[in-house]
Amino acid sequence: MKNKLKFVCALCVIGMVSATAQDSDRRNNFEFGVKAGANVSNVWDSRTEGFNADAKPGFVGGVFAGIPIGTFFGIQPEVLFSQKGFKGSARMLGFPYTFSRTTSYVDIPLQVQLKPTNFLTFVAGPQFSYLVHQTDRYTAGGNSTVVEREFDNDNIRRNILGFVAGFDLIYRSAVLSGRVGWDLQTNHGDGSSSTPRYKNQWVQITVGFKL
Repeated sequence: MKNKLKFVCALCVIGMVSATAQDSDRRNNFEFGVKAGANVSNVWDSRTEGFNADAKPGFVGGVFAGIPIGTFFGIQPEVLFSQKGFKGSARMLGFPYTFSRTTSYVDIPLQVQLKPTNFLTFVAGPQFSYLVHQTDRYTAGGNSTVVEREFDNDNIRRNILGFVAGFDLIYRSAVLSGRVGWDLQTNHGDGSSSTPRYKNQWVQITVGFKL
């Protein structure tokens, strides 16, 4: 009986040592994967004046990489297709209408990793966003109007600098990620005008898999 107990204890110790070694190995390895999920986005007023808007959901998906810098630190670049925007309601000439805007970006966050354990990574860093498409939908009564813009006009600012922060929860090859982000620049036109002066802000949840 004692010999069996010693054998079980030995197996447990070997398993713990093996898990620790795998933990260290994973955090020192280059990683690559794909991810997809949803944004819940809104806008905020950079002049701190009153502006009421409601959040709206959108799709996000793309690829990510993990570049280790020692065991506990690293760099995590990503390339994502990301939908943002907002929705709201108002009245014009006494008649109510609703408005919804969906903006599609290519987002490139460049995040610093803090890896305290094999199962948890904290990330934060700047994000470069490139606006590729915008859809505005106006609805009044039973009528709906959709306006789409591809932004092939050079007079439109399409490059926006932002910031993201969040975490990754890792189980084997699966990754559950949470992020919060916000633009640091207004998305107005040629830089000489401050209209619109609103900036994107969003919460992002994705599920990813390491390849």
